Amino acid sequence: MEIIKCDNLNKAYRNKRAVKDMSVLIQENKITGVIGRNGAGKTTLLKMIAGFYQKTSGQLQVFGEEPFNNLNVSANMIFIDDNMSFPKALTLSEILESAATFYPLWDQRLAKGLFDYFSLDANQYHDELSKGMKSTFNMIIGIAARCRLTIFDEPTTGMDAAVRKDFYRALLKDYIEHPRTILLSSHLLQEIEDILEDVLLIKAGQKLLHLPVVAIKELAIGLRGNEQVVQEIIQDIEVYHKESFGVNSIYVVIENRLTEAKIQAARDSGVEITAISTNDICVYLTSKHKGGIDDVFNRA
Repeated sequence: MEIIKCDNLNKAYRNKRAVKDMSVLIQENKITGVIGRNGAGKTTLLKMIAGFYQKTSGQLQVFGEEPFNNLNVSANMIFIDDNMSFPKALTLSEILESAATFYPLWDQRLAKGLFDYFSLDANQYHDELSKGMKSTFNMIIGIAARCRLTIFDEPTTGMDAAVRKDFYRALLKDYIEHPRTILLSSHLLQEIEDILEDVLLIKAGQKLLHLPVVAIKELAIGLRGNEQVVQEIIQDIEVYHKESFGVNSIYVVIENRLTEAKIQAARDSGVEITAISTNDICVYLTSKHKGGIDDVFNRA
């Protein structure tokens, strides 16, 4: 079942398009990573899906309906980010108690267990928490609500590495027991890769790819060796990244479409061929320069 359907979706602010011709289908009961650099348009897209922003043009449906100001979408969705606000008069424990009235599938036992695990103070107020503790509390709300559509927009802001690891594990464990559609945005793919099924990669408001994680791993390969030899091998193949090393030595990341014969010929010529991590592939695809930061110095 399709939970989210975008067709040539656009969102413009004055003369700038934050989301450009986005066409995506998100199926039910999957964890999808919405990946891109800061400013790529991730938050704008997610807030349109959540019904917070109105689209400029194109089509967008959530649960088969237009999401903007839609009560049915709001009742079955939760949006978690670092700007969440709660009633200032309620303590953290009172917020947890009242959450059951908003979310029909709310699990108070799970919420309390996570609350105690992360050593939050029941008598504190949300505004008194540090940035990292706010993110931790917001994360508890997002997991325990168990909404059909759960959106986490950069949810780990301010968390230290150990807490982030625990958060992702808690999210995965509860998802396995209670499947739902989860969108998780981040620019740190290496931290969330193990819990994702699909990746939606965005650059400058546009979809670069929407694929299972296992398929992304097969998109590119790396070659390192003599520059002249490598350049001959990669003729007519798209180069995603290129670096120079020492004298006449080069490292390139290319589209993975070398024939077995060319791969063997490359190895026979002393060229090292390596696999590329999912995170590095996404970094190279979203980079403005094929040489990365080295381009700045090469032009100087």
